[in-house]
Amino acid sequence: MKVNENRGDQMQSYWKEINSLLEQVAELEKENIDNTSKLIGDRIKKGGIVQLFGCGHSHLLAQEAYYRAGGLVPVAPITIEPLMLHKGALTSSQNEKDPTFIERNNDHISFQPNDILIVISTSGRNPAPIDMAFSGKKAGILVISLQSLNYKDQEGRHASGKRLEDVVDIVLNTHIPVGDGLLSNKGLQYGPSSTVVGAALLNALISQIIEEISKESDQIPVFKSANISDSQLHNEEMMEKYKSRIDFN
Repeated sequence: MKVNENRGDQMQSYWKEINSLLEQVAELEKENIDNTSKLIGDRIKKGGIVQLFGCGHSHLLAQEAYYRAGGLVPVAPITIEPLMLHKGALTSSQNEKDPTFIERNNDHISFQPNDILIVISTSGRNPAPIDMAFSGKKAGILVISLQSLNYKDQEGRHASGKRLEDVVDIVLNTHIPVGDGLLSNKGLQYGPSSTVVGAALLNALISQIIEEISKESDQIPVFKSANISDSQLHNEEMMEKYKSRIDFN
């Protein structure tokens, strides 16, 4: 984290720090992404879909991968509105820490064989993401976290005493600094990094999954942009295959 002494150059400082972090993540997580993409690609070829879960700002990343131009078709966010920012930031934060919340809202969860669950939580310490990971493990599917292991010394808030990395099969480490901000002024961090780095890591993984699927299939389940003229028929054909599992409306 950089202490910004030149108060008029925050933009350049942030740009430098976020690029440095992105390069670090690209180098350190490359092998992990390669290996994980093979596991996910195999499951998608067998009919599985990727389901993503996050609370608050982490849910933005779950939405990022859904119905995305240039992204995978078999991707769906697990949407539980009281965990989302538009229902209230404080409400979302409180519900994420509620040890009974996921159990009381398990009607939103539906896992099938060969599905993949990606749980997004920068700190990896709150009950709702951990309980969602437990649900995936109980269903016998592949469970992956997108989190920063820099938080591993922050005590977990789950009743089991476990943190998210203790539950999942694979950790995709964002390497986000504790506190999220990349810059500092008068003891306060600013310039948050988790959404930028999380989106980059997630899309890098999805890009690699697409490459894996393309090795054995001529029909790759990727959305074309709705803003180009030849996309509608292609996208409709793609969605037809998955509409029984994913609500595209």
